[in-house]
Amino acid sequence: MNVTSPPPVIVLVRPQLGENIGKAARAMLNFGLTELRLVSPRDGWPNPDAGPASAGADVVLADAKVFETLADAVADCTTIYATTVRKRGVTKPVLTPEAAAREVHARAGRSAYVFGPERSGLETDDVALAHTIVTVPINPAFGSLNLAQAVILLAYEWSKHVAGIGEGVAALASPPQVPLDPPAPHGELEELIGHLVRDLDKSGYFFPPERREATLRALRTTLTKTGWSHNDIRMMHGVIVALGRGRKI
Repeated sequence: MNVTSPPPVIVLVRPQLGENIGKAARAMLNFGLTELRLVSPRDGWPNPDAGPASAGADVVLADAKVFETLADAVADCTTIYATTVRKRGVTKPVLTPEAAAREVHARAGRSAYVFGPERSGLETDDVALAHTIVTVPINPAFGSLNLAQAVILLAYEWSKHVAGIGEGVAALASPPQVPLDPPAPHGELEELIGHLVRDLDKSGYFFPPERREATLRALRTTLTKTGWSHNDIRMMHGVIVALGRGRKI
């Protein structure tokens, strides 16, 4: 694949908890992003709480770079996206994550997605440094996204436009499909139905007797709706046998 642009960097500005940095790294790696930059993390770096929270995204944490200012962190980027609500007094283009992802892929230079501290978000001066604001459409009655959720939304939208493998881009794929067992021959299902009917007869299930044929027809209709496999039928034979033995004391 020919990637039209390098993958965006993720910049966390003044993150407060190592655990949240780890969760953000996990969100990044899920969708093929590996370059993490930290601006003045409150508790310093490295942080022992980040590793367990990353659930194995060690490559992201190991290569994370720390900067004193946001300007330093994005100095090599040509387009900077501030993830925030629209700031009063700041006039910038506003995009959704999906629109921003399309724009990132269309640009030749390096892009940065910038996220603010967990409690307060980006400050006005941080947003002023960016070229574009990215805002997630959200329930106006409950607009509460945590840091990792915000990162995963932007990373996912970016990943949707990655068609294959390129330099600095992890290969993305859906979870492997597990083939279903093939349906068993109908004769095996008939044996199961016969086994079940014999035990139901013994228990007096078919009552009143004049309704037996109608009940049997309904039972057969129900059982033949499913695509029973050989293992399914074996299991059901075992269930019927166990029920016939009664409860052990």
